[in-house]
Amino acid sequence: MDATRYPVILVHGIILKDNIFFKSFGKIEKKLKQRGYSVSTAPTDGFGTIENNAAQLKGYIEKILEKEHAEKVNIVAHSKGGLDSIRMIETMGMEDKVASLTTLCTPHLGSPIASHILGYPKWILTFIAFWINLWYRIFGDKQPNCLEVCRQLKQRDEAGVIHFAEKVYCQSYSTTLKRARDDFIMGIPFYFSKRLEKKATDGLVAIDSARFEHYRGNCIEESVSHSEIVGFMANRKKMERVIGFYIQLLNGLVEMGF
Repeated sequence: MDATRYPVILVHGIILKDNIFFKSFGKIEKKLKQRGYSVSTAPTDGFGTIENNAAQLKGYIEKILEKEHAEKVNIVAHSKGGLDSIRMIETMGMEDKVASLTTLCTPHLGSPIASHILGYPKWILTFIAFWINLWYRIFGDKQPNCLEVCRQLKQRDEAGVIHFAEKVYCQSYSTTLKRARDDFIMGIPFYFSKRLEKKATDGLVAIDSARFEHYRGNCIEESVSHSEIVGFMANRKKMERVIGFYIQLLNGLVEMGF
């Protein structure tokens, strides 16, 4: 299969970082490059606000467009990275620079876990936020603000109105974690997510919240968590399927002329 017409930008969500010590999409970027795709991961903050990360993403894309001599990019965004991408396109004049936007497990309707966390006493939240922000500055975040990020991710009844859908092809995918034991890292948030929403969830984001524009269903039909879909702690067998999904996704963009 030929490479996509436009470069592919991977955008990570909260907590994850992309640096020389840790890759936010695991081996996925490397495997896609080996198949001839032009792929890179945006170095946005792990705990930056939506507005902050949108500005960082814009700056990175502009550099890629110049480097690749390209007119547009394809964005594949995981979790909050989808919200960062939407804000960038919608408010920063980037609708003509993005050919397609694919969101994976993005909380378009927010997360009940974020809403639940915000119910804790203010002094506890302030204390925890101080240490998280400090550590993420050490890890390379330019403007970490985990408490504001939590506020931005709180649950809501409906997603914001998208004004660029006619110019940018938008599609979305979800994943479903069927049992807590299927991913011991996501087992605890999975318990709270199921208890708070009582709906199918990937451990953090419910399927209903992940729906956006052209919804394509689950990335993989088997039990896959919010973090496994970006390669974090996925076993070898599951990792092969995860990489296969990304290859299929990019092949689909090729067929659509992107």
